[in-house]
Amino acid sequence: MSLPNQAALGTMHGKEATIAPPLSPLGISLIVPAGLDTDAFGTFTGERSRRGSMLDAARAKAQAACELTGLQFGIGSEGSFGPNPAIPILSLGREVLVFWDGTRGREIVEQVVYQQPCFASCTVARYEDLDAMLARMDFPRTSLVVSPTQPGGMGIKGVRSPSELQAAITRITAQSDDGCALVQTDMRANHNPRRMLMIGAVANQLAARLARLCPACGAFGWGLLSVEQGLPCSSCGDPTELVIHELNGCTACHAQERAPRANGLLEADPAY
Repeated sequence: MSLPNQAALGTMHGKEATIAPPLSPLGISLIVPAGLDTDAFGTFTGERSRRGSMLDAARAKAQAACELTGLQFGIGSEGSFGPNPAIPILSLGREVLVFWDGTRGREIVEQVVYQQPCFASCTVARYEDLDAMLARMDFPRTSLVVSPTQPGGMGIKGVRSPSELQAAITRITAQSDDGCALVQTDMRANHNPRRMLMIGAVANQLAARLARLCPACGAFGWGLLSVEQGLPCSSCGDPTELVIHELNGCTACHAQERAPRANGLLEADPAY
């Protein structure tokens, strides 16, 4: 089965700027449907909760884009950010891309997990309290959101200049019971260059995977389906949580192949 000439992209935040270039050499052009409110699948600032997992949200965006365009192929993207489970004082980012193939009812999924996303928040009473955060967050290239500290309050998104930020803090603190405002990075892709860069990285992975054909049926999209943990410790031989095998396969005919981890590592450092 050959690759499609067009795919619908479910976005309202300009993600086509970084997803389209890797797909273009494959002959795939992206169509962004007008009127698709991807905030309906969840917002970073909590006005709308995400229903289900990251994968569920990305899949829903791809399928909604297909419905609006009438195309059989769609792409959806979703990001998630929070403390690193191993080192909670550091942040961790995850980006997922789903390529939906409506002709076969299948999906091809790629993701990246990365350190140091442009993701932070700070509670302040005045603009000057933000000096340290602004230095770390590449403001104003990265936009900010200023919100009340109490749950449910409406925030001011897309703050892009020092004057806007100062005015937003003054407005929110004047309305707040505690005289403070919550300032956080705007995690929408078109307001966060670091995030847009990582969406581009996973789009490159997706393009490389689409170019690989299944050795059994010839369908596009052969690639990683899952992993097996248990790489042995180099000191005691006990299994660790590190990956020992990768399961590659095809989501069209379900052919699979078990392979050693891609980087060839045979033993884990005892630190793991």
